[in-house]
Amino acid sequence: MRVAVVGAGINGVAAAYALARGGDEVTLFEQFRLGHTRGSSHGAARIFRLAYPEAEWVRLAQESLAGWRALEEDCGEALLELNGLVELAPPGVEGSRAALEACGARFEETAFPGFDGFALFQPDAGIVRADLAHRAFLEAALRRGARLVEDTRVDHLDALEADVVVVTAGPWVRSLIPDVPVTPVRETVCYFALDGATPSVIELGTERGEGFYALHEPDVGLKAGLHHSGTPADPDGEGEPDPTVVALLCDWVAARFPAVDPEPLRVDTCFYTNADDERFVLERRGRVVVGSACSGHAFKFAPAVGERLAALARG
Repeated sequence: MRVAVVGAGINGVAAAYALARGGDEVTLFEQFRLGHTRGSSHGAARIFRLAYPEAEWVRLAQESLAGWRALEEDCGEALLELNGLVELAPPGVEGSRAALEACGARFEETAFPGFDGFALFQPDAGIVRADLAHRAFLEAALRRGARLVEDTRVDHLDALEADVVVVTAGPWVRSLIPDVPVTPVRETVCYFALDGATPSVIELGTERGEGFYALHEPDVGLKAGLHHSGTPADPDGEGEPDPTVVALLCDWVAARFPAVDPEPLRVDTCFYTNADDERFVLERRGRVVVGSACSGHAFKFAPAVGERLAALARG
């Protein structure tokens, strides 16, 4: 089967890998050069975690953990650094304990200095080395015959000569499929100096989708963000970090990481492509497969998402 994959972010290369491994003829189109910082897949690290308040996400993360381990074996390189994760749930907020229990995932109750609420430690968590993982998926797909076409923007899916087109265009997805129910937003992240690795930390908010997060950033120290704090933005436009969010992150890091200098080394932006309920849009429409695994929490699930997109492409 001839398959065109539009967009070579993490979901695109994961889908290309799954398709090429199954013997399909894959062409992967990328509008920029690989390594660009315009979308959602660049950078050194993303959180990996099993901890989710809903069991279906825990199970998907468990499947993805097995997928990451299989990719590590395939590429001969470590992609996960599992230093654990601390989840902080304020009073009245349902954390991940019940879902982790239901899925047989390991965790333990813990204490976190200065936090008034329930804290748990989940050991099968930490970070996935984002840049290394992206390269591993791509190189493994190319070894199996996939073809990469860079600096080529696809504006019309009908122009592609393929049996199936998989659209993994991130924040550009609506330029190709206007009715996909997602909204691109520009998010702000900060980087702080810290020696050595640290467990990832998530502090849940009082509303769904809210909360601060921090993770180990190789060669820098600590990366922190405020989940779903961005505003709608055009991915083809320019944008700057939000100073209000930067101030909130500095205050949170000062409170939760007293050993860290709360003055950031640098600030940056990236895109979320948000669905209202944080779900992923993975569906087939004729010869087109929509692959919008999004809402700011998809990177960790790339092995599982790639397999699902390949299955949809094969019908």
